Amino acid sequence: MPVESGSSAAARQAKQKRKSHSLSIRRTNSTEQDRAGMQREMLEGQDSKLPASLRNNLLDLFGQIEREFENLYIENVELRREIDTLNERLAAEGQTIDGGDLSKGPLKAKASHSTSQLSQKLKTTYKASTSKRSHSFQGKVGGPRNFNMGNWELWGGDSWIVSSFKTTTSRAVCQLVKEYVGHRDGIWDVCLTRTQPVVLGTASADHSAMLWSIETGKCLLKYIGHAGSVNSIKFHPTEQIALTASGDQTAHIWRFMVQLPTPQPAADTGAPCEDDVDFSDKDEAEADGDVSSECPTIRIPSTTLKSHQGVVIAADWLVGGKQVVTASWDRAANLYDVETSELVHSLTGHDQELTHCCTHPTQRLVVTSSRDTTFRLWDFRDPSIHSVNVFQGHTDTVTSAVFTVGDNVVSGSDDRTVKVWDLKNMRSPIATIRTDSAVNRISVSVNQRIIALPHDNRQVRLFDIAGVRLARLPRSNRQGHRRMVCCTAWSEDNPTCNLFTCGFDRQAIGWNINIPALLQEK
Repeated sequence: MPVESGSSAAARQAKQKRKSHSLSIRRTNSTEQDRAGMQREMLEGQDSKLPASLRNNLLDLFGQIEREFENLYIENVELRREIDTLNERLAAEGQTIDGGDLSKGPLKAKASHSTSQLSQKLKTTYKASTSKRSHSFQGKVGGPRNFNMGNWELWGGDSWIVSSFKTTTSRAVCQLVKEYVGHRDGIWDVCLTRTQPVVLGTASADHSAMLWSIETGKCLLKYIGHAGSVNSIKFHPTEQIALTASGDQTAHIWRFMVQLPTPQPAADTGAPCEDDVDFSDKDEAEADGDVSSECPTIRIPSTTLKSHQGVVIAADWLVGGKQVVTASWDRAANLYDVETSELVHSLTGHDQELTHCCTHPTQRLVVTSSRDTTFRLWDFRDPSIHSVNVFQGHTDTVTSAVFTVGDNVVSGSDDRTVKVWDLKNMRSPIATIRTDSAVNRISVSVNQRIIALPHDNRQVRLFDIAGVRLARLPRSNRQGHRRMVCCTAWSEDNPTCNLFTCGFDRQAIGWNINIPALLQEK
C-alpha cells in the first residue's frame, strides 16, 4: 500500500481547512437567510392592514438598523479590549486610567461624522417672488428629517446600547413664555419697538408684517402693502414708524398706532424640556392660524423707497431716524433721506448679493454683509469723507453682522462660525465661536452683551462676548421651533419676555432668560 508523502498530507490538510472554512461561511449565510425568511414569515403571518411591499420594506430597514447596532457593538467591544490591554500595561508600571474598569462604568463612543452630514439643509432662493398665487419662499428650506445617532453609551457587562441626550440648560434659566402664531409662511425677521407701548414686529414671506402684544400674543396690526416677501422690519428710534424691506425691490416706511389689550393670565406651557425631539406635521398644522380678521390692516405706506434693481433683503434706521440704509441683492446698499425719499449715497463694492445691514446705535456707522464672504464697515461720521473697510474673516456667506453698544462687531456666517471684532483693531477677531450649523441673523443684548445665535438646525444658543457657551434654549415635542430659526432679538427691559426668536415654522416665540442665573451657571 503506497505511503502518503509529507507534502501531500500537508496539502490535503490545507484543502480540508479551506473546505471547512467555506462550509462554515455558507452555513452562516444560510442561517442569516433562514432567520430573515422566518422573520418575513412571521411578519406575513401577522394580522396587519399594511401592504406586503411596505411591510417588506420596513423589515429591510429594521435589518439595516440592526446591522448598524451590531457594528457599533463590535467597535465598542474592540475598544474595551484595547483599553483593558492598555490598563494592564500601565498597571504593570504602577499607573492606571480613570474609569478604566468598564464593568462598572459606561463606555461612550461618538457616532461617525458622516451621520451629521445628513442634516445639511437644502438652500433655495425664496425671498424674491411677487406672485400672489404662491407664497414667495426664498431662503433656506429645511431638508428631509434625518436620524441623529447622538452619543451612544455601552454599559459594561450588558449588550444594550442607549442614546444619551444631555440637557444643556434648565427650564428655570431659559423658559418659553409665549408663542405668536398667525403668519401663513416663514417669518424672516423679528424686532421690538423703541417707543411706548413696546410691541413685537414680525416680517414674513406671506407678504405681510405684523405687530403683536407681547403679553397676550394677540395681533394688534397687520401691514400688507408689499407685493413680495417681507424680509425685514425695523422701528424708528423715537416715533411709531416702521421700516420694512421686501422682495418686490422696495422698502416701505409706514406709521402705526396700536392700543394694548388687557393682559390675560399666562397659561403654563407645562411640557418637560427634552432636547432634540422631533415634531409631527400635526404640530405644524396647528400653527397655521389666520388673524387677518382679528386686527386692523394698513395697505398703503407713507413713503416708498425704490432705487434698487433686486430684492431688498434688509433695511435699518441711522441714528437720529432721519436717514435709512437698505441692502439688496443688486450688490448695493443705498442711503436715503427719509423726509424727501431721495437717494443720498449708493454703497457699492460687494461682489455678490447682500444679506444684511445694520447701523450703530449711537454713531453714524453702517455694516453690510454679503454672500461674497465679507462684511464692510461704512463710516459717515465725517460728512466730507465716507470711508469703507472690508473684512474677510469667513469662508462662506456672511449672514449678518451687528454692532454692540461697546466697540464691537459680531458677524455670523453659513460657515458655522460667529466672530467678535474690535472696532479699534479689526485685523483679526478677538473671539471665534464654532457651531455645528449655519448661523442666521444674530442679536446681542445691550446690558450683558449676550449673543443669541439662531441656527438652521432649529436650535438657539447663547454665548457671551468672549465666546463662552452659556446655554441652549430648550426644545421638546411641544416647545421650541419646528424648522430653521431665522432671527433673534433681545428686549432686556421687558419683565415677561426678554428674548424673541422667529423661524420657518411660521411662528415667533417669546422666551424668559434668567440672565443672573445664566451668568452664575457660567
